[in-house]
Amino acid sequence: MYVSDFPRHELIGRDDVILMPHIGASTAEAEENCAIMAAEQLKDFLENGNIRNSVNYPPLFLDRVPGAAAGTRLAISNRNVPGMLGKILSILADQDINVIDMINKSRDQIAYNLIDLATTPSEAAIAAIADTEDVIKVTVL
Repeated sequence: MYVSDFPRHELIGRDDVILMPHIGASTAEAEENCAIMAAEQLKDFLENGNIRNSVNYPPLFLDRVPGAAAGTRLAISNRNVPGMLGKILSILADQDINVIDMINKSRDQIAYNLIDLATTPSEAAIAAIADTEDVIKVTVL
């Protein structure tokens, strides 16, 4: 006898199989854990720009660089087109802003970048990135 709470189509109707609905997430403890997880992930996004379990954006996590100046992380959303990183990094280089660490990931038509900088970027540098074609949003964290 086979018992499962994840029924597959080929198991339906078999006499030697017992299929049950999966209700593990319906307990009070599971709902509380889900709420805590959602709050922690939202806090991490707002403070660090990290993304987990998003429907529209790629999962992306970057540890903070120890010793980096406060407010030197950029979170940049852009259309997933060739040359975007080059344009963004050129703007930073033109302003003598050194990149300490970065990560870029994409999902379908959207790319998302976290970039840690050695110094706080000027408003002009942020504006230049924001005004770059195909950049959707720039946030300083």
